[in-house]
Amino acid sequence: MKMNPSLPLTALEGKLEQITYFNKETLYTIAKLKTGNTDNLVTVVGFMGGVSPGEALRIKGTWETHPKYGQQFRIKSYDVTLPASVEGIGSYLQSGIIKGIGPMMASRMVKRFGADTLNVIENCPEKLLEVEGIGKTKATSISNAWKNHHAIRSLMQFLQEAGVKTSYSSILLKEYGMDALKIIQSNPYCLANDIPGIGFYAADTIALSLGKLENEPERVRACIIHLMQQSTNDGHVFAYMDQLTARCKNLFQIDSETTEEAIEDLSASGDLIIENKAELPDKKAVYLKTLHHAEAGLANRLKAFLSVPVVPQGIDSEQISNEVLKKLAIKLSQEQLNVLEKLFFYRAVIITGGPGTGKTTLIRSINAVFEALGKQISLAAPTGRAARRLAELTHRDAKTIHRLLGYNFKDNLFDKNQDNPLDADAVIIDEASMVDTYLMFHLLNAIPMTSMLIMVGDVFQLPSVGPGNVLDDMIKSGVIPVFYLKKIFRQARESSIVLNAHRVLKGEFPLLKHINEPTDLSEFYFIEQNNPEKVLSTIVELCTRAVPERFGFNPVNEIQVLTPMHKGVVGTINLNQMLQKALNPTPVIINAINNSFKLGDKVMHLKNNYQKEVFNGDIGTIISIDGKKEELSVDFYGRTVSYDFTETGELSLAYAISVHKSQGSEYPAVIIPLMTHHYALLQRNLLYTAITRGEKLVIVIGMKKALDIALKNDKPRRRLSMLADRLSTYRLSDK
Repeated sequence: MKMNPSLPLTALEGKLEQITYFNKETLYTIAKLKTGNTDNLVTVVGFMGGVSPGEALRIKGTWETHPKYGQQFRIKSYDVTLPASVEGIGSYLQSGIIKGIGPMMASRMVKRFGADTLNVIENCPEKLLEVEGIGKTKATSISNAWKNHHAIRSLMQFLQEAGVKTSYSSILLKEYGMDALKIIQSNPYCLANDIPGIGFYAADTIALSLGKLENEPERVRACIIHLMQQSTNDGHVFAYMDQLTARCKNLFQIDSETTEEAIEDLSASGDLIIENKAELPDKKAVYLKTLHHAEAGLANRLKAFLSVPVVPQGIDSEQISNEVLKKLAIKLSQEQLNVLEKLFFYRAVIITGGPGTGKTTLIRSINAVFEALGKQISLAAPTGRAARRLAELTHRDAKTIHRLLGYNFKDNLFDKNQDNPLDADAVIIDEASMVDTYLMFHLLNAIPMTSMLIMVGDVFQLPSVGPGNVLDDMIKSGVIPVFYLKKIFRQARESSIVLNAHRVLKGEFPLLKHINEPTDLSEFYFIEQNNPEKVLSTIVELCTRAVPERFGFNPVNEIQVLTPMHKGVVGTINLNQMLQKALNPTPVIINAINNSFKLGDKVMHLKNNYQKEVFNGDIGTIISIDGKKEELSVDFYGRTVSYDFTETGELSLAYAISVHKSQGSEYPAVIIPLMTHHYALLQRNLLYTAITRGEKLVIVIGMKKALDIALKNDKPRRRLSMLADRLSTYRLSDK
C-alpha cells in the first residue's frame, strides 16, 4: 500500500522491539514498536536502515489499514533517540547493537566515561584504550562498527532533510560504501553520472539543500550535461544551443549568457562538441563528445566502405533458380528475384518492406546463394529476441550484434574493430531499423572493406531506442541502394492483422470488428471505451478470462499488453500492478524499489548484461525465490538466470510493456490500449509497430478519436541528427 500524501503526518515514539522483515537491497522494513507503558506493539512499515532492536525511535508517518494485516503505521521519516543517562547508555550498549561490545565491556566503558561514553566512541576512539581489555585493534574495531552502524542512519536522515526518497540510500551505499554521505556532500552531482536510477533531479535537490547557488558554475554544467543526456534518451544525436539555453532558463532559472558560457567551457574541456549546421548557419549543434565521435566516424567509415569497388559475382537468375531455390523449395516473386539478382553489384544495400512482403524468405535465399558460392556469411540482429527469431526462421546461426562484435562488458569495448575485423564475406542485419548510431558505428568499423553489408528492416516501424534514426537517414541520404518489397503474399493477404497494418501505413482506418460480435473468430478486434478506468478493468478481464477462454491463449506467456506510455491509468506501471494482482495473486516475496516480485511473475530484463547473457527486453518467468540466499531465478527462453536481490533493479514486471520495448518481438496475442491522454505518443508508426507485434490476435481497446489521431499523425517527432548531411558528399553516381 502507498501512503496517501493528503493525510497529515503524526509522530510515534517508542522502543524498537523486533524487526520482522528487512530487505537489504531496498532497506524496506517491517518492525514492531513498543510505545509508552503499554505492552501493545505497533506494526511500522517503510524504508528504514541502521536501526536495531532496543533503540528508541521517533517516527513520522500515517496510519493505514492493510486489507490482510490490519492497522499499521507507514514510515515517512524517522530519528533515533540516543540515550543520555548513564543507565540508558549502559542498557543501549549491553544490547549488542555495536559489534564488539558485550555486556561486560559495556559496563567497563560506562564506568570509565559515564554520560560521555557515546561521544568518546564516535569522536575520541583513542580514549577507549583507557578501558581494561581494549587495545588498539579493539578500539579501531569498535570505532568502525559504530561508524558503520550509523552510516545508513545518517545517510537516510540526510536524504530526508534534503527531500529525497530514503529508499535511494541502499543504492548509494552499494555504490560508494560507508563514505557515501561524505562523497555526496562534497559533490552531489556525481549521483547523476554514477547512478542512473537516481537521476539529476535528486542530485540537484541535494545540491540546493547544501546551499549551492542556482548560477554556480558546477550546477550550470551539471544542468547542461543532464539536458544533453535527456536529449540522447529522447533519440536525438545533438541539441541546438538556443534550445539548450531556453530549457536551462525555463527548468533551472539559469540565464542564457551563463548557460552559453558554460557550454563553451564544456566544449573547451572536450566534454561537448559544437558544430555549425551547413544549411542553418545561425544554428549551433551541440554534441556529447562520444556521440559526435560515433556519428562522424560512422559517416566517414561508410563513405570509405562504399568507395571500394565491388567484384561482380557473375550470378544470373537461372543459376539462382536452379542451384539454390530448388534446394530450398522456395519460390520467389519477380520482385524478390530482382533484388537477389541486383544486390550483388553493391557494397551495401537496404531491403525494406512491411509484414507479409517476404523479407525473411529473401534473407534465406541470400544466405543460400552465398553458401553456394562458398562464401562466409554472418547473420545478426540488434536484440537477443530478434536474433533468436532470425535463427529459427533461417535455420542458421544468428547472433546479437554485440555478440558478433565480441563485446567486452568489463572494458566496455568491442573485440572486433578495424584492426581485428570480422571473418565474413557478407553480413546480414535483420531488424536494422532498431540499430542506433553507436552500434552502427562499431558494426561498420568491424566489417572488412571488401565484405558486403545487407540491412533488412521495416523502415515504417519506430526508430531505435538509442540515439539517431540510422536506417532512415541512410535511405534519405541516397548513398545506399534501397529495395522496397511491396507485394503482400497470398497467405499474408488472408491475415486481418497484416491487412490492417498496411491500412494503418496508408493512414486508413483498420477494418474493425467488435469482440462480442457473433461471428467466426477473427484476428483483429476493436473495443471502444472512453473511460480509462473501464479500459483498465476490461484489459484485466481480457487477459484473465475472455481471451484465454475464447481463443485458448495462455494468459501469462502468450498474451502481451503493449501501451504507449509508462504513466497513467493504462500505462505500464499501473497495468503491471493490476495484472500481477489478477494473474499472480500469491503473496509478495520481494519488495524492490520500483516493483514487488512474486514467484511465477512475468518479468523483463532492462539492460544488456553480457556477464549473465541476458539483454534489454528479454522476457522470462520467475521460477524460484530463495530468501536465505537472497536470490531469485528467472527462466529466459528455457535458460535459467540467477539474480542476487541487489540486482533486481535490472528487472521489471512485464505483463504490460511499452511499444518501444516490444520491437524485434512477436507475440501470439497483443492487447493495445489507445487513449487521447497518450496524445504526445499517438503516431502512425507507433500504432503500426504495435499491431505488427501480434502473430494471431490483436485487440485495440480505447477511443476511436485516439485511433484517428494516430492515423493522421504520419510525421513522427524528428530526431536531430546530421548523419544524412554528412553522407550527402557521397552519392552513388560518384562510385
